[in-house]
Amino acid sequence: MLIGGEWKDSANGAVSSVLDPSNDDVIAEVPRATKQDAKAAIESAKIALESAGWVDIDPSKRGRLLTKLTALVRENSEQLARLETLSEGKTLRESKGDVAWAARAFEYWAGLADKVEGETIPVPPRRLNYTLREPLGVTVHIVPWNYPIALAARSLAPAIAAGNTAVMKPSEITPLTAIMLGDLALKAGIPKGVINIVTGSGAEVGGALVSDPQVDGIVFTGSAETGKQVMESGAKNVTRVLLELGGKNPHIVFPDADLAKAAKSVKEGIFTNAGQMCWAGSRAFIHESVYDGFVKDLVAKTRAIKIGPGADETSEMGPLASKSRQDVVLGFVKDGIDEGATLLCGGKKPSDTRLQKGNFVEPTIFENVNGKMKIGCDEIFGPVLSITKFKTVDEVVAMANETDYGLYGGVWTSNLKVAHELAARLQVGGLAVNEYLVTFPQTPFGGYKDSGIGHENGIRSLEFYTRTKNVSINLS
Repeated sequence: MLIGGEWKDSANGAVSSVLDPSNDDVIAEVPRATKQDAKAAIESAKIALESAGWVDIDPSKRGRLLTKLTALVRENSEQLARLETLSEGKTLRESKGDVAWAARAFEYWAGLADKVEGETIPVPPRRLNYTLREPLGVTVHIVPWNYPIALAARSLAPAIAAGNTAVMKPSEITPLTAIMLGDLALKAGIPKGVINIVTGSGAEVGGALVSDPQVDGIVFTGSAETGKQVMESGAKNVTRVLLELGGKNPHIVFPDADLAKAAKSVKEGIFTNAGQMCWAGSRAFIHESVYDGFVKDLVAKTRAIKIGPGADETSEMGPLASKSRQDVVLGFVKDGIDEGATLLCGGKKPSDTRLQKGNFVEPTIFENVNGKMKIGCDEIFGPVLSITKFKTVDEVVAMANETDYGLYGGVWTSNLKVAHELAARLQVGGLAVNEYLVTFPQTPFGGYKDSGIGHENGIRSLEFYTRTKNVSINLS
């Protein structure tokens, strides 16, 4: 663990094993932090913020330090990607894309570090009124296991650029790239204590971090259930909370779309990272006039996906990140069958004996699914797609909005009027038209309903990472 710029074991010497999900072999051991370690990390961040002067440093210097970190991430991109694949299971191609995205996030915020501006406000004569944007303080970052490097960068970069200090807790399943990122931050010259990293269970160390009254802001990415618990903990201390939670995201395919392109993107939108994405397109609504041909093409494309270890560069889909995730996904498949949905492909462990030790599940497609079924309304977080036929815009909007989630969606049409109408009526925080899985460090990302509160990415997220102070001066 990284606390106060020093690498440390846990207070009681306990460790956690990190497994390769393609075979469940132990690949590393990391400290299993205690509540005592969590408190030490927060105190270290507090000292770096106040006594060590990070809050008062020239903003342009913060930008230069982030620029150095960007360069180091890019220089070490191959090793970071391999670590990501080794512990999370995704394909090496996907991991390389995640590392590139992380580097771009650090680069983007490096450029904004000296542009965190206040404003002057017109008021009656003989007065000056203006605002100051000040760092929020000590921030806690609970990073999930599905995109460890990208989501660490997504919240760390703006926090550091705005002058905050950070305590990051990566998932106990995938802590390796976070640990390496901490090492690169020190090499970049970021002062000791500005970034602290504690490894361990969410229940113990995560709970201690989010309930500490010295914490000024909490950034959590994970399930809606846990996010609500984090929000309750924050509320007890009136701590600011940013939540990016689950999704049950719809694709909507109209007959005037480029159907071949749409089928390819629907496939990638659910089977990338074995469906372990908050913004996975896990529901597809297909217009009845093109339904049969579209589904036939999609099923054929899905059956052709090569499953295998992420480190094998010929693999197109890796394993689920843990045995427990495999059990959960197979449980949803059983629920779908029991509730009357029609299984078109997949739905089981692969028959290849070379994959038996890993946490693999075949890419799975159901049809005849409705919003009352578990597979139609619950977030599965695995390679399971539900397909439903629709007739009219009103009908598909009602079905798409039926879920408790509202994170993301995709619309496929060549009709701009329809695209604009869907953009207005779908209850989602982000919508892609004629593409999917598109996000940039400069574009806001956040959800409606149970999908979260607040936005990551883009200059708008500075509203979370800073406090606004109003100053009024009487000049008479």
